[in-house]
Amino acid sequence: MRNCFLSFSPPLIADEEIDEVVDTLRSDWITTGPKVRRFEEVFAAFVGASGALALNSCTGALHVALAALGVGPGDVVITTPMTFCSSVHVIEHVGARPLLVDVEPDTLNIDPAQVRKKVQGAANGRVKAILPVHLYGHPCEMHTLLDIAQDYDLAIVEDAAHALPAIYKDQLIGSAAYNRETLASTAEHVLTCFSFYATKNLTTAEGGMLTGSPKLLDDARIWSLHGMSRDAYKRYSSEGSWYYEVVRPGFKYNMTDIQAAIGLHQLRKLPRFQVRRQEIAQRYNAAFSQFAELQTPTVRPEVEPAWHLYVLRLHTERLQIGRSQFIEELKARHIGTSVHFIPIHLHPYYRDRYGYKPDDFPVAFQEYQRLISLPLYPRMSDQDVEDVVEAVSEVVKQFRKPRYVWHAPHANSTVR
Repeated sequence: MRNCFLSFSPPLIADEEIDEVVDTLRSDWITTGPKVRRFEEVFAAFVGASGALALNSCTGALHVALAALGVGPGDVVITTPMTFCSSVHVIEHVGARPLLVDVEPDTLNIDPAQVRKKVQGAANGRVKAILPVHLYGHPCEMHTLLDIAQDYDLAIVEDAAHALPAIYKDQLIGSAAYNRETLASTAEHVLTCFSFYATKNLTTAEGGMLTGSPKLLDDARIWSLHGMSRDAYKRYSSEGSWYYEVVRPGFKYNMTDIQAAIGLHQLRKLPRFQVRRQEIAQRYNAAFSQFAELQTPTVRPEVEPAWHLYVLRLHTERLQIGRSQFIEELKARHIGTSVHFIPIHLHPYYRDRYGYKPDDFPVAFQEYQRLISLPLYPRMSDQDVEDVVEAVSEVVKQFRKPRYVWHAPHANSTVR
């Protein structure tokens, strides 16, 4: 057993990030300025996007994406119950109605077949957009969702908080490339939102990025900073002008140069971080696939997950303990864990507002009850990984149900 507690997901910050932050603090710009602009440019190039807008969070990116697309009161946005609450909050923030759709049993991503049925049968308002979530870093079935968007003239806002640098059909999530040529009209209405929160594959402590067409990003940029026609850098730098106009009631979602300073170096290291995440996931898969009591994550052949999270599913019918005690047993062995996520329809606000019952989304509800997220991050040592494997294995072996062997009745016995 470990002597010290293994945290669930701490960041990996080195001297390069620290030095860049110090350089920013000694410069003339600590808020939105030249480093934010540089971060936007290199990020767009990295994922293959037409452009990028740096923001203070993925929540901010989701919010301004919906605003830029004109989603508002009377509109409906289809999304998943298996996500963090902010994915659904932003729909409420713009005055639209979230319409939840259950998930696929293998990936736990939104089920495209059910999305199409919901679009066809929506009776509580006009469906304006689909908001898929690339859960745990495994991409959704985007081509199918893009087909639906094309057929019904819908926008798509991808929640890619977990999905950097995930690959879907040979293209990074956030790239314009998987918006196929046959979907050219839809591609102009696809926006992708990333998170740089402290636990994410790339961190700026707090932060996010929005990618998409330049036209939509220009509109989103105005929404992101009070609805002003010029930001501070354009007003106060040598090439700027003092004059600005407020053209809409915008928000305050801009990223600072201090955050961008961290992000510039994190992005350079991201390929190396990803290799380490893949190595850890492979070690976990090799160890845990040997246990009938555990279900390892699904990986479809056309994707490369970002491995933001490694989520085991317990076959609780084969164990003497439930998920909560399993987590406590790992904690007693100094292993940090979490659960991703409590489905949206179980939270009091959404449950009471829309009258949801647990079984309204049976796959999300049933699978939630057996999920455990294990530590997975680049700064884990090989010994850390082995400690997790050993702890999980010990708990399974200690609490698995006895395996009874069935014997045929004796010829003289009576079977009732």
